[in-house]
Amino acid sequence: MATTKGKTAPLKVIPLGGLDGIGKNMTVIECGPDMMLVDAGLMFPDDSQPGIDLVLPDYTYVLENEDKLRGIIITHGHEDHTGALPYLLQDLNNKVPIFSSKLTLGFIEGKLSEFRIRAPKFREVKGGSHVNLGCLSVDFFSMTHSIPGALGIFVKSPQGTVMHTGDFKLDQTPIDGVTPDYAAITRFGKSGVDLLLSDSTNATIPGFTKSEAEVGHSLYDAIKNAEGRVFVASFSSHIHRLQQICDAAKACGRKIVVTGRSMLTNTRVARELGYLKIDENDLVDAYELNGIPENKVVVMCTGSQGEPLSALSRMANGEHKTLSIHDGDTVIISATPVPGNEKAVQQVVNSLAKLGCDVYDKHRCLVHVSGHGSQEELKLMLAMARPTYFMPVHGEAVHLRAHAKLGEKMGIPRDNIFVIDNGDSLEMRAGKVKRGRAVESGVVYVDGLRIGDTNPIVLRDRQKLANDGMVTVVATMSTKRKKIEAIEVSGRGVSFTIDDEFTSDASDSIMKMIEKGSFNFTSSGTDALRKAVRDSLSNFIWNRTHTRPMIIPVVMEV
Repeated sequence: MATTKGKTAPLKVIPLGGLDGIGKNMTVIECGPDMMLVDAGLMFPDDSQPGIDLVLPDYTYVLENEDKLRGIIITHGHEDHTGALPYLLQDLNNKVPIFSSKLTLGFIEGKLSEFRIRAPKFREVKGGSHVNLGCLSVDFFSMTHSIPGALGIFVKSPQGTVMHTGDFKLDQTPIDGVTPDYAAITRFGKSGVDLLLSDSTNATIPGFTKSEAEVGHSLYDAIKNAEGRVFVASFSSHIHRLQQICDAAKACGRKIVVTGRSMLTNTRVARELGYLKIDENDLVDAYELNGIPENKVVVMCTGSQGEPLSALSRMANGEHKTLSIHDGDTVIISATPVPGNEKAVQQVVNSLAKLGCDVYDKHRCLVHVSGHGSQEELKLMLAMARPTYFMPVHGEAVHLRAHAKLGEKMGIPRDNIFVIDNGDSLEMRAGKVKRGRAVESGVVYVDGLRIGDTNPIVLRDRQKLANDGMVTVVATMSTKRKKIEAIEVSGRGVSFTIDDEFTSDASDSIMKMIEKGSFNFTSSGTDALRKAVRDSLSNFIWNRTHTRPMIIPVVMEV
């Protein structure tokens, strides 16, 4: 029965995240009674989400169809593809197999242990592996990215085929020697790719992305010419970059110190699995630096995105428990700010400059290259895959549309290119693709220990507090005399002074409004009084200061 349904039901492709920014990637591929999930990533909050720790895609659709879920495929080990996995697994009732490369599973295992998720059903795969998930047949092929073990997938179903590239660049000289599997991509293209989902991150950038190998020369020169200690901030999962930092440090006769929780965890996992090659003699604990000359030390740390609690930020502010940065040190920021983090990164750079550090970033020399393919690589992918239909993924609207234009240039008819939003769906029948019905989508906020849909009103109130502060007004009401006896005003985070004159004028304004109205000075009438007090004080403050702080009215009965 299941097989018959799988043959008649359409193949659905439903992105739940990843089409409105660089992050929280999650895509459902479903056919009849069988469903698979590709990636489960997170995104870090922006300035419009104060107090939020993490942003996840809304995976309600996955939970509602859990009985169909045959497996979760993780294309590589970056947070924007793995970070939502612990939360999803906690919400699933059954253990679902997780398919990915050895390094990615190693990173995921460390993450799941923090959440005390035991005995996940890991299934290691690599380029050339094949798995069947119900009526969905999946072939994996190797891709090159800024992390080892990156994979693309080719999915066969009764209704047609889908290729998902994962994140990629066509690097001819990767650090680990694992180039993209051009033969597999071309073979799938010849056999027929009905729908291609392809990485759009650098779709606006002409030409080719430089090879990761070119960064090593710049890192070596910067470390060799440094007079004091060298601090290199990078993504902790960028194992190729970490390998080049270690190689440059060793060539310059320097010992390596690792600091930052995720950096310590990921370097340990990568070394244990053989992806990061560092001799034990070249590693030094941060507590054991005494006696080692400053020109013989390289520190690998987190903080390339200006995160306030990262090792680099804490060292720049003198808050790190073991290390500090001072005049004469060299700091290399070996990463590009993720959109939205530019301001935070610049603040850290300015703090370092004030300390007298020599700061290197990608604008000064080639200490970073992207892990994503630029326009010519994206066109090569389209030429090899030769898809009938095309859906750009992984990017903001500008990237998706730029990638769609590249698809048109490569000969794909405009009507066969789908630029859609999270929650929209595509349906395939007999190799033909059209738009389907949208499903529930959106974001889920992680706010401290709470996970769920943080009310938009809460975020609005936090923004208001951040912008204009808060004023509390306490009105004392006499139920016997049927009047307001006294008014007290206090503020926090406001830009004006609340002195006796201000309180007196504000009280007069509030009393005049109450006198004009008709109020019930009993317990049942306090709601109307509170509203009148709030409105009156809000108008008074606006007329006097042109600010709108949050007003918290309190009516006390005496």
